[in-house]
Amino acid sequence: MQQTYRQRFNAAYSPGLFRRYHADLEQRLGWPVGFRLAETPVFFPTDFRERVLRAAREIIAQLCEPARLEPMREAVPRRWRVPRPTSLPTFVVLDFAAVRCDDGTIVPRLVELQGFPSLLAFESMQADAWEAALQEIPGLEGDWSGRFLEREPFSRLARDVIVGDHDPSDVVLLDLHPGSQKTACDFSATRRLFGVDFIGPEGLRKIGRRLVRRRADGRDVPVRRIYNRMIVDEIERTGTPLPFEVTDDLDVEWTPHPDWFFIWSKHALPFLDHPAVPRTRFLSDVREIPERLEEHYVLKPLFSFAGGGVKVRPTPADIDAIAPQSRGAWCLQERVDYSSVIAAPDGGAAKAEIRIMCLRRERDHAFTPAINLCRLTRGEMVGVDYNRDVPWTGSTIGLCREPTASR
Repeated sequence: MQQTYRQRFNAAYSPGLFRRYHADLEQRLGWPVGFRLAETPVFFPTDFRERVLRAAREIIAQLCEPARLEPMREAVPRRWRVPRPTSLPTFVVLDFAAVRCDDGTIVPRLVELQGFPSLLAFESMQADAWEAALQEIPGLEGDWSGRFLEREPFSRLARDVIVGDHDPSDVVLLDLHPGSQKTACDFSATRRLFGVDFIGPEGLRKIGRRLVRRRADGRDVPVRRIYNRMIVDEIERTGTPLPFEVTDDLDVEWTPHPDWFFIWSKHALPFLDHPAVPRTRFLSDVREIPERLEEHYVLKPLFSFAGGGVKVRPTPADIDAIAPQSRGAWCLQERVDYSSVIAAPDGGAAKAEIRIMCLRRERDHAFTPAINLCRLTRGEMVGVDYNRDVPWTGSTIGLCREPTASR
């Protein structure tokens, strides 16, 4: 989006540059990347970066307001209510579309949010790999950062949020079949950066109120903290058994507490009132189908992940197909029209979605914007699963010359 940097990058781009970047990134990760990488970073203009960070802070402030937060808590199904809920999560991620206004200004528009982690460690390494690659391009040498903090404060904050006060060997990253997940490269990066190993539920045993895991040397060691990456709809869809009941009062810390997967999610969008947030209603509250439904609205299940079940061009028949008793689990959101803001060397352009990852230590009240993730698309769906064979699309990161942002 920063035109000078974009022109320099596109003029110097070659498949060889991308191959070197890709290989360097995977070497840093210690794991192959299981999804499409975009051939370019996003170059953030300073004014856009400040707009998106300001929007993120203001939206989080609304999410934290007691009057808004209380009804959001009703999103947690009883069968998934984990004991000892926390007052706030340790992670929140906000996804913004880059939208060009009539005057040419590029502004952020929220499309989704989640009180759940994202590819934090992966993005830290991706930022470093792109910074290294840019040293090959005249006029782009020097310091770049995708973090919103200096490197050391970022590392301390991320370690505190993931590891807490524990030894990393007493903490596990928990996901279903983590080695075969397409995000396993982030799990490997987490192990390299923070010393936290990844494990599936089958690797845990419950002994009384405690959880233990079997180490490679055959010893059982306690699990005192769980970096929770399990997606609830994946557990339900696959029927994967857990070694404990989620309602058990276990002697273990969660980061974040699992309830926040539901509380801060698409379910929270109807409670927000902000210029960057499109109007969103629970489908159960929609009495009349809006005119020009396919043109102006998107139909989304509240608790799916990675775009599952989303109808980007919904029809009245799509709404009719949802049973009235199930409509509270869906939302109807005004469409956000992504703009083609990333010029490509072939003369076309890509649309961009920017994920702002914010972290909070348990002892803190405020969230800190820490790092970003960007996804590029040339179609209607943004997730990396929808752009597998299209150049200038996929996962990347937004970079800025200045390594720090206003707090």
